[in-house]
Amino acid sequence: MHIETQCLHEGYKPGNGQPRALPIYQSTTYTYDSTEHIGQLFDLTADGHMYSRISNPTVACVEEKIAALEGGVGALCTTSGQAASLLSILNICRAGDHFVAASTIYGGTVNLFAVTLQKFGIECTFVNADDSEEDLQKAFRPNTKALFGETLANPALAVLDIEKFARVAHKNGVPLIVDNTFATPILCRPFEWGADIVVHSTTKYMDGHAVQVGGAVVDSGKFDWTNGKFPELCTPDESYHGITYTESFGEKAYITKARVQLMRDFGMYPPALSAFLLNLGLETLAVRMERHSSNAQKAAEFLAGSGKVEFVNYPGLPGDKYHALARKYLPGGCSGVISFSVKGGRQDAVRFMDSLHLANNVVHVADACTCVLHPASATHRQLTDQQLVAAGITPGLIRLSVGLEHIDDILEDLQSGLDAI
Repeated sequence: MHIETQCLHEGYKPGNGQPRALPIYQSTTYTYDSTEHIGQLFDLTADGHMYSRISNPTVACVEEKIAALEGGVGALCTTSGQAASLLSILNICRAGDHFVAASTIYGGTVNLFAVTLQKFGIECTFVNADDSEEDLQKAFRPNTKALFGETLANPALAVLDIEKFARVAHKNGVPLIVDNTFATPILCRPFEWGADIVVHSTTKYMDGHAVQVGGAVVDSGKFDWTNGKFPELCTPDESYHGITYTESFGEKAYITKARVQLMRDFGMYPPALSAFLLNLGLETLAVRMERHSSNAQKAAEFLAGSGKVEFVNYPGLPGDKYHALARKYLPGGCSGVISFSVKGGRQDAVRFMDSLHLANNVVHVADACTCVLHPASATHRQLTDQQLVAAGITPGLIRLSVGLEHIDDILEDLQSGLDAI
């Protein structure tokens, strides 16, 4: 099936006489005919749902759909995008380990990697994603376990050279983990360019309507975990009677361990209703991403033509630094998020935003409705000046998430903001 069709038909496949819409299995508990069967569930030798902290039929259908859209062998939904990023690292890193990440990733992820994980003995080195492979190599150590980047960085809109990152990661025997939130699998499928694990904040475009917070981890099933660097996947897990994930689950070793070990212990699994709402968003994802991208392209061109705008970050613009990479990795569009800086700095940025009538000033992005945010005052407020610069953020930078409204109404609203400064 084409991906547009997959959005509608993957995951839940009703049988004869069954409901057309994905049912909401609002239950924590599942019954079985024998104690032996339940024992097999806990031994991971039988399929089925034992408890909704680990799996649920409604959520499982959505996981299957997301895995199919990305071209992976399996997916695990989480309660947030941050939870997905956390699990993607903790599944292969423990105290004393190290990983490398692009400096342009989302500010909340920077905090997670640089501050919180360090408290647990896991160190992260941040690199300039635009550096050469030789320079990126300098960040790697014998205890490095992963390389992490974003397809489209939030909010700098830098496009990751996925193939370059994949080459460096694989040269060092570690997986490439890619946050594909802004692009979604509609615009880019990182596995096709060499990535091994994909994470999402499904709160954004996948949901698309700002009604539920969620995340997902997707496994390509292609990475060789038996290369000697990942003993937790290749040696017996005593918490499951000595099961070895690579031996028992093959290409699904990574995603299975994430579910039955980490999700079992952390319990960051979404409820059935949230998955039901996410599925509604996924059904229209393809058509929405086309409209988001076309509207954003026109809005970026409009802003780039204003004398009050210092610069516009949107890889769809021919003069953008990442335009060539966008044409390679994002040929169908560059998503709906733009970042731009007004010449007057922080004060004029605030004045511009407060003068808008259509766009919502919210701490959110990738909504059906147009919205704006001042990153330095909100999502990236905890970053130091040096970290802000590394993330491509200036005092006058505004993140504009272009919605699905008629483009003429969006442009009129932007003009009213420009007229106020």
